[in-house]
Amino acid sequence: MSTLTAIVLGAFATYVAAFVTGRVEGNFALMLMVATVITGLYWVAEKLVFLPQRRRAAERLTVAGRDRESALREQGFEADASGLAPAREKLLRQPWWLDWTAGLFPVILVVFVLRSFLFEPFKIPSGSMIPTLRVGDLILVNKYHYGLRMPVFNNKFLDNNEPQRGDVMVFRFPPQPSLDYIKRVVGVPGDEVAYLNKTLTVNGQLVSKQAMPDFFEKQGMTYLKQFAEVQNGRHYNTLNDEGRPAFVQNPSDFEFKENCNYTVEGVVCKVPPGHYFMMGDNRDDSLDSRYWGFVPEANIVGKAFFVWMNFGDLGRIGSFE
Repeated sequence: MSTLTAIVLGAFATYVAAFVTGRVEGNFALMLMVATVITGLYWVAEKLVFLPQRRRAAERLTVAGRDRESALREQGFEADASGLAPAREKLLRQPWWLDWTAGLFPVILVVFVLRSFLFEPFKIPSGSMIPTLRVGDLILVNKYHYGLRMPVFNNKFLDNNEPQRGDVMVFRFPPQPSLDYIKRVVGVPGDEVAYLNKTLTVNGQLVSKQAMPDFFEKQGMTYLKQFAEVQNGRHYNTLNDEGRPAFVQNPSDFEFKENCNYTVEGVVCKVPPGHYFMMGDNRDDSLDSRYWGFVPEANIVGKAFFVWMNFGDLGRIGSFE
């Protein structure tokens, strides 16, 4: 078993290293589930097979030691049993290959349950959600807010809240589901979303928009127009770059593209049933539903709600809308 376990652990470590370094396009949820299952099998085997075997061996050693001690005393010799306890402890000790499997199972199981059904951490890699979220923000995503889903397969088995306009939502990127994206919900099923001349309307109603002081974007070393928006009671800020055109450049082909009308002013889309229209708060620097289409309900991961760390700016820690 030690040789087989060494091969399994080596293969798994190699795959994880390739995933972390970007050499392979892995699935972390799948890796975590496989690790939970494998270590769980070792944990069960330890409880039902290996630990009882070690206990029986230790008991046989104890009995043999007592018999030897009795035999020596009958012959008039003084028996020395000082070495019996260390030998018994060595027999009971968990071998290394069980330490690295069954021993890790409780920790891996807790991580698996927390990440799959409660909260999952994400790191913001781009500036598409500036100013709400900044590059380097480490955020928490509520996995049960929109209902519980099976890990890996992502099919919902327990309903909860429906996504609302204004929510910041993490979802699997429709063109490449292995990637997770984060944007703001601006249109729910049945809505007509129009983004024309950099102004957002939903079902013909103008989304409240108030001019704010310009925002200094450090990465681009430029000032951007900033606006306070209110949607569904949620208050957040958006950015516009006056140097960018209003029209959507080179939208890809996507399902239900016939629901969208592209003009030099922007785009108008009718959100199909079971889908959502997403936009980044950094409106002129966001690859979102205007370019690749609608997010199906099956792709939802969870609702983002809290920045728990940003190593470059500790002042970022806190909740957000």
